[in-house]
Amino acid sequence: MKKVGEHVTIDFLGVKRDYSPDFYSKAIYKIAKKAKIEVLNISEKKFKPQGYTCLALLAESHMSFHTFPEKGIISFDFFTCGKISPTTAFDVLKEEIKHERAVVRSFDRSNKGVYEDIYSTPGHKKYYVVSDVLENLVSKAGQHIEVLKLEEFGNALFIDSELQVAEKDEKKYSGQFVSSALNLSKDNHSAAIIGGGDGGVARELSSKGFDLIDWYELDPEVVKVCQKHLPKVCGDVKANNKVKTYWGDAFESIKKVKDSKYDKVFVDLNDDDFCINLAAKNMKGLKRILKPGGTITAQVGCLSKNPKQVKNWLGVLENNFGNVELSEVFIPSFDCRWSFASSSLK
Repeated sequence: MKKVGEHVTIDFLGVKRDYSPDFYSKAIYKIAKKAKIEVLNISEKKFKPQGYTCLALLAESHMSFHTFPEKGIISFDFFTCGKISPTTAFDVLKEEIKHERAVVRSFDRSNKGVYEDIYSTPGHKKYYVVSDVLENLVSKAGQHIEVLKLEEFGNALFIDSELQVAEKDEKKYSGQFVSSALNLSKDNHSAAIIGGGDGGVARELSSKGFDLIDWYELDPEVVKVCQKHLPKVCGDVKANNKVKTYWGDAFESIKKVKDSKYDKVFVDLNDDDFCINLAAKNMKGLKRILKPGGTITAQVGCLSKNPKQVKNWLGVLENNFGNVELSEVFIPSFDCRWSFASSSLK
């Protein structure tokens, strides 16, 4: 980690007193003495009818106060590259400022960042800690592609801000995906993959002995960045003569496929409503390319986080095949159990 300093913000709430400018100047020097830092200059502004701002320029960075007497709030900010943590300031200020509650936030200023989980809610925020950004682009197909080096999960692919796969636990995802289909039928000669740009499902099918794997992928740029930054996920798919890749709209491509070609069809699209509707409109074509007794398996998302979406997928498969089975696996980088729905062509 390349650390440049530490930062703390403190919001004192329920403050009844409107302190004088002299009070804040003295507080700054008290903090400076305890933290062993040098105050170079203090600039201040008193507002009418109320409110006050002051900024202390430090040899080690800065310190500031902003007051909101009408709200009973005093906001304090302190950044330093010194050896003493700026949280030291709280030890001084909690004794000087009479308040009901204090909200303290501290963080390192470094090359590490945070990336918000798409499933965060206003009351439950979750983040990935990012140590590096390896790719950040919008592909010609219109997808926002990011490859981030995550502190806990290694290199990870995000598309349109949603985590798709991470190095550390990708095998849990692809392994369960393929196992869900094989649990319904052991036939493993031929398979089609709709989507799955990271290459994990193609790799897993190859490892399970499939002789013919047709991979229908919209966006070559997704595959390219995964081959570059997530080689353990892709494996030897690029050089594997069992795998043939078809670029472009998968549902247009499969119109040219002969009837009853595949033992297995894997639908590895996004789990949003658009893709559910897209799959539903093209289910007749997916059924046509399946062998009698063949199976179709789709990744359908997280039942606990998005139950409506999972149920919609189950409804599509049940309506078209008359049967559906759901399997799950816990994926740490997703922070939930992920679901896969499978149906057999009777």
